[in-house]
Amino acid sequence: MDATLRPQLMLRSNLTPHTGGDAMPQAPAHRPLTIGELSERSGVSPSALHFYERNGLIQAERTAGNQRRYRRDTLRRIAFIKTSQRVGLPLKDIRDALDSLPDGRTPTKRDWTRLSRRWRQELDDRIAALEHLRNDLDGCIGCGCLSLKSCALQNPADELGASGPGARRWGLPK
Repeated sequence: MDATLRPQLMLRSNLTPHTGGDAMPQAPAHRPLTIGELSERSGVSPSALHFYERNGLIQAERTAGNQRRYRRDTLRRIAFIKTSQRVGLPLKDIRDALDSLPDGRTPTKRDWTRLSRRWRQELDDRIAALEHLRNDLDGCIGCGCLSLKSCALQNPADELGASGPGARRWGLPK
């Protein structure tokens, strides 16, 4: 009896080689993603995905065993959420934008362009405020406290102090 052992490579049909030399599981393109697969592909923790779902940012379907399954276009939604958060947009605004996307199809470049236009002015205002802060930060802390010599020139008689506590010049527009 010949007991020669030979390695069998890629026993499962859904394994494909990658640069590491080993095989990495790849979900077929038509199959919904599990929460673990979505987490790995998006770089977002499962708890954050649950949070997004509870807050209406993403949706999952449930299997007969009550396990979450996500459509593949959820990856694009998560990328949009992460990018929007990175520029400081609140989740409510992100959810409102995502709610305007069509159901039943993957969002197109035109859809994403339309969404980005909604925030252009707000982002331009934030950029202008940050540039102003960067350019004038060494001259005044903007609070009306008269703590720096230049405050007497920019805020005579502490006029800003009468408008309330805290920084008065550097707040972002609301």
